[in-house]
Amino acid sequence: MEYTTLGSTGMKVSRICLGGMSFGTGREWMLEPEESKELIERAIDLGINFFDTANVYSTGESEEILGDALAGYDRDSQVVATKVFAEMDPDNPNASGLSRKAIEQELEASLDRLGMDTIDLYQTHRWDYDTPIEETLRALDDAVRRGQVRYVGTSSMWAHQFAEALHTSEALGLERFATMQDHYNVLYREEEREMLPLCDREEIGVIPWSPLARGVATRPHEEIDSTTRGQTDQYLAQMSYLQGGGEEINERVQELAAEKGVSMGQISLAWLLHKEWVDAPIVGTTSIEHLEDAVEALEIDLSDSDMEYLEEPYEPLPVAGHE
Repeated sequence: MEYTTLGSTGMKVSRICLGGMSFGTGREWMLEPEESKELIERAIDLGINFFDTANVYSTGESEEILGDALAGYDRDSQVVATKVFAEMDPDNPNASGLSRKAIEQELEASLDRLGMDTIDLYQTHRWDYDTPIEETLRALDDAVRRGQVRYVGTSSMWAHQFAEALHTSEALGLERFATMQDHYNVLYREEEREMLPLCDREEIGVIPWSPLARGVATRPHEEIDSTTRGQTDQYLAQMSYLQGGGEEINERVQELAAEKGVSMGQISLAWLLHKEWVDAPIVGTTSIEHLEDAVEALEIDLSDSDMEYLEEPYEPLPVAGHE
């Protein structure tokens, strides 16, 4: 396993982060608790020390599973991240968003489910258009000062919103976002226009979600609907991964994988790992074999010409993932 410093935090994380969206019973393609635990334990065996989940994943079940699985290991060696924003209780209008009330009560609930005193990285899941960013940042700053959170991060938004958040933190002397969890992969590169250069300039840790394009970058495009997730993932249907030059990129990934004797998923992940502004892609999987493949992708060397070959067909796509 390779390790890197997460942005400017000084905290060391594995270059592969294990995502927890697949832990729980919320969707047909997810893992039961015991299967999830086996996956987490194998990740630790492979040297992964970075785990990402969210309160909304299976309505808290993912946090419970992750906390239970990690309880038997040295907490000091783990880096645990979770997120807040999405609706947790349809009958409670304050169980979502980024108000002080929502953040404080959802943080307490996440700590309880994880069975931890402190969350290493607490992230806002999306931009809250109903709450001033100053209120959100003050609540997060207080959580850091109370020792409930070590670092704060955020996820997909427009670059001008992120710039506003960073400026507000600096102007008010508040803890600022140390990481950006954004939508980025070989089939979706819109973040390269503004967000990633901003993160690079501000020394923000970048931990992309959907690094394998929800599986589209792991198999020939004509086979996408052959998997359970491909047939049932409603969010996948909203993406435009195969529009524009997407099908040709998919075919080039397949070609390069055959040439190097590795899987398509490994080539797609290796492409992301070769991007200097990426710290640790968040890999979500339901298979130990695929997890092992992801770790092996760290050993794949892509030349400049390989990178250019994969990137050349790309055409602009509709922005996706901010809502």
